[in-house]
Amino acid sequence: MSENRDNKADVLLQHTKRYQSGRLTIFLGAAPGVGKTYAMLVRAHDLFQQGVDIVIAYVETHGRAETDHLVDGLPIIARKMVSYQGHQLQEMDLDAVLEKKPHIVLVDEFAHTNMPGSRHEKRWQDINELLDAGIDVFTTMNIQHLESLNDVVLQITGVRVLETVPDRVFERIRDIRLIDLPVNELIERLNQGKVYVPEQASHALKGFFTPSNLTALRELAMQTVASHVDSDVRENFAIQGIAPIPLKNHILVLIEAKGKAEALVRAGCRLAENRLATWTVVAFFKDNATSDALKLDEHSREIETALNLARQLGGMTEILYGEKHAKVLSEYAIERGISTIVLAQQNESILQKYFQPSLIDHLLKNHPKFELSIVPIQENHQVKSKHLNKRYLLSLSETLFVLLITICSIAIASLSEKYLGISEISIIFITAVVFIASKTRMMAATTAAILLFLSYDFFFILPKFTFDISAPKGFITIVAFLAAALIASRLASRLKEQVNALKAANRYNSIMQDLSQKLSVAANLEQVLDIALNQLSQNLKAKIWFNLAENAPYLEQINHHTLSQKEKISADWTFKNSQPSGKFTQTLTENEWWFLPLLASKQCLGVVGIKFEYSISQMTLEQKRLAEAMIENIAQAISRTQLTQDLELAKVSSETEKLRSALLSSVSHDLRSPLASMIGAADTLSNYRHNMNQQDQDDLLQAIHLEGERLDRYIQNLLDMTRLGHEGLTLRRDWIGVDELVGSAVRRLKRYLPKIKVNVKFSEANLSLFVHAALIEQAIFNVLENAAKFSPEDEAVELDVEKLNDQQIQISITDQGQGIPEDERNRIFDMFYTMQRGDRGQYGTGLGLTIVKAIIGAHMGQISASSGRQQKGTCIRIVLPIQQMISA
Repeated sequence: MSENRDNKADVLLQHTKRYQSGRLTIFLGAAPGVGKTYAMLVRAHDLFQQGVDIVIAYVETHGRAETDHLVDGLPIIARKMVSYQGHQLQEMDLDAVLEKKPHIVLVDEFAHTNMPGSRHEKRWQDINELLDAGIDVFTTMNIQHLESLNDVVLQITGVRVLETVPDRVFERIRDIRLIDLPVNELIERLNQGKVYVPEQASHALKGFFTPSNLTALRELAMQTVASHVDSDVRENFAIQGIAPIPLKNHILVLIEAKGKAEALVRAGCRLAENRLATWTVVAFFKDNATSDALKLDEHSREIETALNLARQLGGMTEILYGEKHAKVLSEYAIERGISTIVLAQQNESILQKYFQPSLIDHLLKNHPKFELSIVPIQENHQVKSKHLNKRYLLSLSETLFVLLITICSIAIASLSEKYLGISEISIIFITAVVFIASKTRMMAATTAAILLFLSYDFFFILPKFTFDISAPKGFITIVAFLAAALIASRLASRLKEQVNALKAANRYNSIMQDLSQKLSVAANLEQVLDIALNQLSQNLKAKIWFNLAENAPYLEQINHHTLSQKEKISADWTFKNSQPSGKFTQTLTENEWWFLPLLASKQCLGVVGIKFEYSISQMTLEQKRLAEAMIENIAQAISRTQLTQDLELAKVSSETEKLRSALLSSVSHDLRSPLASMIGAADTLSNYRHNMNQQDQDDLLQAIHLEGERLDRYIQNLLDMTRLGHEGLTLRRDWIGVDELVGSAVRRLKRYLPKIKVNVKFSEANLSLFVHAALIEQAIFNVLENAAKFSPEDEAVELDVEKLNDQQIQISITDQGQGIPEDERNRIFDMFYTMQRGDRGQYGTGLGLTIVKAIIGAHMGQISASSGRQQKGTCIRIVLPIQQMISA
């Protein structure tokens, strides 16, 4: 009862949290053109007429006249204009909606990708912010945009949908409305040009909008809505404390190792096919099946065979832990929305019917909301007798263990009675019964209880050494002892089973958690494979072999085992067919290796081979389940690292393309401009020098000279960046005076810009640096030239040199220009960063300060940009170590 209250409280808390924020309504369609936006606007008009505060934040009508007509009459929040690649585009003004805070807002196209520079990358993130602010949202979406269906849609249509919405946002849905349109009507709308323009419609009808594709998408949309309705109904029932009623067919088949498991699986499969239902096969585990991974008893073998059969027939499988079958099974059925439970008919004796009710009886006592289907299975008498013998007969080891404990108990009781004077020695025998029950199964514990009872009667109840009981008190004592021993043995056995089940579950969970944690921090494929090899070999106690679709060079380092030709054929078959092969399978079984595919998103990434250290014919069910789960996690990690690598390559390619574009733009303008000036001046001299005076000719020659030097500087910058980026710097250091470096840079600058004024100030005389003189002089020159370009002609560039301490010197160069915004000061050192300031102006390639940063960094120095004096202009500060820094 308390558990039901807890479940009700949890669901109510989740329900309350959802409704405290804004509520989401999705108008869901199978494809574009079914009328989602139209239906949303119709509903909005109905609510608006009822006085609801409802506004339009973003609705895309696609030029459809009937949809445009519905927009009229509803309040609209103006969209904001976003500049992108020279175009002005419209986006939803999220801040304006939050400021107005209407009761309901209409936001079309849930899966839309926002323009770069927007607050959120995706529109569903904008909608989440609106919901968090307490605003209800109406939105539209096509089923192909749901993330979990991305691969399914690709298989159906052959089109990979790039804009998707994560499934978790569906947790915030208050209402989901399926906007459906028959396939023929949708195709007719396409032909009429009501969905796309004629050219697009013709292309769509040949590709995405085929009748088969649209029918499949409709089915997916209906299934999604039905699943949401089913979850919603179960939540509402849970809030009311009522057991939910399943709304869809889901059949659960419970199997037990009594010679009926496989037959029951086949019967469950036929029933599911007849009812067009999904089905799951469940087996209970209460024994310590994982205590020895190399032993597989008959119980586990039968269960494993039945579960494999279920997977082959298309069913799902699950293992449950616990002793109370009816309770655990009922909770599982309610949680999963099971409509029918299939059980094998039990042949019970009269005593069992009255004193040991069956699982079916326990289920019926709880008045289940699901259907119970009892299937009569023809019994295999040989299997039945084998199970009965195993259940009711003790093995040799169990018999010896019971006899040993009994003899020890008699000895301890005799010594205690003789030397310690203990009269109530029955506690010794009861303790022995509990001990045996904790180490063996129920049948051994019951046998031990009877044997110890007889020993107690024979050796310690008067008259001794007979089974006679002289006093009534003695008779009551011995009967009480037998009852206590049987009860204690039963409780101890049940406790042992539960502990073993918990150990099995905890071991599985701890191994999977440890593997997941280690894989989550693996940065590359090599680390993933190294973790996988260690975890599999350690937990399975087996030899491991890997092969990937993209043969990595380090596979040879981790694969310490060589496969035979027969084993290689088996591994190749597994990779091509994405199915296990080798040992423990029904394919290419004459192998010592068990090969499993590494599957991720229905794609085989490679093969894992497992060879156990000891030769075994069968695996335990738990061991096989653990191996398959670990390999599934490893496959996902490999897929993640490969995807990360692909994204990195794509990013590098994108950055390379940006650099290429920037370089071409720079070459096309900044390098061609001086060339054009030089060619023009040379042509003028060549054709008209006879008509020109000497001064004009000298001016043209001076222009050619200056433009040639300007072109030389640009080309030198490009060469320097090529050398810095690919070859690195080789520093030939020597001591040189800072005044000499500064003086050389200033003299170079005045050759190019004779009118520039540079005020140089030293805080101390005779400052020296241990540097590469030519490179530092080039760095100072680049910064000076950058400052000179944007200082007014009548304003001087300030250059200050000061000694910060015994280890560092700072060179500050300040211009008198308009300055640089604070958020852009670090970016001016990026390659090809263009702006109308510094050497990022119309006269530069965007490389000058990048080169300076590389040179200063190679000297273990620092460079930064800040505002100038009195917040005017820009100050570039270069900090250099006086002497070369030597690492300890």
